[in-house]
Amino acid sequence: MSFSLDFFSLKGKTALVTGARTGIGQAISLGLASAGAHVLLLGHQDNLGDTQKKIDEIGGTCETILIDLSDTSSIREKLAPVLEKYTVDILVNNAGVIHREPAAEFKEDEWLRVMDVNINSVFILSQEIGKTMIERGSGKIINIASLLSFQGGLFVPAYTASKHAVAGLTKALANEWAGKGVQVNAIAPGYIETNNTEAIRKDEKRNQSILDRIPAARWGEADDLAGTAVFLASPASDYVNGHVLVVDGGWMGR
Repeated sequence: MSFSLDFFSLKGKTALVTGARTGIGQAISLGLASAGAHVLLLGHQDNLGDTQKKIDEIGGTCETILIDLSDTSSIREKLAPVLEKYTVDILVNNAGVIHREPAAEFKEDEWLRVMDVNINSVFILSQEIGKTMIERGSGKIINIASLLSFQGGLFVPAYTASKHAVAGLTKALANEWAGKGVQVNAIAPGYIETNNTEAIRKDEKRNQSILDRIPAARWGEADDLAGTAVFLASPASDYVNGHVLVVDGGWMGR
């Protein structure tokens, strides 16, 4: 079979992206819409208007879904009518939260909140939507991991634990579902200019130490991840399974 750029087309596909309001989630949503997918923007508040506007401006289509991923007991119930209405071909588990505090003083409620949003909801969404993909014999699940899927970080024990778990879950689901036509992979962003990294960027010493290690000599931008997501969502990646693709300007190779 000869190569074609159609391998990257998402026309006729429906994608669900969590945490689509800003940053990485917004950029990935725009990328998928640009490639032709109808995008379901999932957030916990009715504040996805900016992403909707940007998708409209590029001629894409989207709708919004409101589900609070920190309330894991209600996710399945609220997701059910969505799956009755739509065939979700692509799931992007992007939503994530971070809490910075020394491990010795880390609050239990914050630990649980981070785990619920960053890994427990990822499993629930992957399980519920994955079932429908298995029935059809096709589907793409893309989890957003982190450099802290490989490293320990500082003052973010819950985030680090959750992102290690995301990488592990990605491989576990791929082992079970690759033979059923469902590709499960992850993207591990490097240091990206988002709300989650604002505190680090404002720390001049820490900011400079990070830049000194990145061969690309700059922080990443959310748009740097859009093409990667399109690749993993498209037929071009049909033989990529259980992979955590690092997009970090060379940080991990340093």
